[in-house]
Amino acid sequence: MTQQLTLFALPGIPSVQPGDNIATQLLAALDQARITLEDGDILVIAQKIISKAEGRMVFLADVVPGKEALEVAELTGKDPRLVELILGESESISRMAPGVLIVRHRLGFTSANAGIDRSNIAQEDGGEQVLLLPIDPDQSAAEIGRALWGHTNARVGIVISDSHGRPFRLGTTGVAIGVWGIPALWDRRGEDDLYGYQLQHTDVGVGDELAAAAGLLMGQGSEGQPVVLIRGLELPGLEGTARDLVRPAEKDLYL
Repeated sequence: MTQQLTLFALPGIPSVQPGDNIATQLLAALDQARITLEDGDILVIAQKIISKAEGRMVFLADVVPGKEALEVAELTGKDPRLVELILGESESISRMAPGVLIVRHRLGFTSANAGIDRSNIAQEDGGEQVLLLPIDPDQSAAEIGRALWGHTNARVGIVISDSHGRPFRLGTTGVAIGVWGIPALWDRRGEDDLYGYQLQHTDVGVGDELAAAAGLLMGQGSEGQPVVLIRGLELPGLEGTARDLVRPAEKDLYL
């Protein structure tokens, strides 16, 4: 039977402020759109509104760069205050060059600038602000998912997405940095393909595929659509976290 997948950008999400309850905002937006959540629905939520609600905004004027940050800033040409924040969010530096600083984030994945961003962030009189990733996106996803379950009695999946570049490929794409209620990684090894060949190495990055699909509606500019509802996808009854998608450092040839 052919599956039919529906993606819907949820309207009515207000500008998020520190301390806002994302689950409450989602429930209000769903009610406004006259959408009733169903078991198996998946909500993909842009990391940016999670970070804003969790107060992860930092004024660069409040940052004092240390010795390492000053040295890295000299090599990369980046603002030393931004470099200080990047190093504070990172386990190690993967690559650096003029204009480029790629690090292994404390959450395990490798990305440019530790995911710290300035786009779509209101700037105030206190100076330039940047936004850090949530402290624990998997926990953030779990809290939202449980809150929605408690209010709607629908068991939905939650994906918190961010935009990452990729080695050897141009362009950014959505990836999952937080997952709850669904498998983030679907191990299909041992299944047969169409011709009876037994799959040997097929782990499907479900979380990343959902984030990338939702990113087509979320956009990267002024779209203002930070939440996408995905309906109709049949997944195995397994649960995981975004940590399942991180390749262990000892197996990563590109650190």
